[in-house]
Amino acid sequence: MAEARDSKPSGQGRHPITLAIDVGGTGVKAMRLDNRGRPISQRKRLSTPRPATPGRMIETIRCLIGRRKGFDRVAVGFPGWVEDGIVRTAPNLHPNWMGFDLRRKLEDITTKPVRVINDAEVQGLGHISGDGLEIMITLGTGLGSAVFVDGKLVPGLEIGQQRAANGKTYDGLLNKAALASIGVRRWRKRVLHLVQEIEPVWNYRRLYLGGGNSRHLKQKALPENVTVVSNDGGLWGGHVLWTKPEAVEWDPPTRAGGS
Repeated sequence: MAEARDSKPSGQGRHPITLAIDVGGTGVKAMRLDNRGRPISQRKRLSTPRPATPGRMIETIRCLIGRRKGFDRVAVGFPGWVEDGIVRTAPNLHPNWMGFDLRRKLEDITTKPVRVINDAEVQGLGHISGDGLEIMITLGTGLGSAVFVDGKLVPGLEIGQQRAANGKTYDGLLNKAALASIGVRRWRKRVLHLVQEIEPVWNYRRLYLGGGNSRHLKQKALPENVTVVSNDGGLWGGHVLWTKPEAVEWDPPTRAGGS
């Protein structure tokens, strides 16, 4: 996909155009992508409002969109558990998000079809190869994760909630607050410790580290099958969410002899 991202086409033949929105704990970003996933607008960013209530966040997204209507569909990555477009948890935003129908609200605003899933899942879609077991971990305000098998999302897995040796969760050890508290050097060591602990458990083919705080990592200090990736995957993946919807539609295996 790198070749597609580097070019900016002009003229006709770009539709359907996807408006990709990446909602984060510190910033909200948006970019328009053509029918091959190539950017056709500059990335626009606004700070996440505080408090990050649904009403204030929706107004921020309205400002990001502005008067531009040159898109056919919307893809949203949201920092929490999303089920059928409805937010079930938003630990780094505000309690009022629980039960909020984000998909319907954005469809009302844009008059376009909208798809919403977890932000780490969208970012994973923007980076994975689709071969074997791959894990996406985002290091931002909190720690997000997504697991894929042969390009297909395995839902409901939250590596950030896994307990580490000291009893804290990985999210508690590696979130934005922890980074500010212990400094970059110690934080990098904690990230490496996370990698070393989950590798023998998951036996992944590749692990991707993204999110805003991944910029503090040094690629050369990580194992060969661990890659620090661009945080813009949270936007690129919006195109994949529309063109490969089967990637996020998990069908559990049928039991032998059952119906």
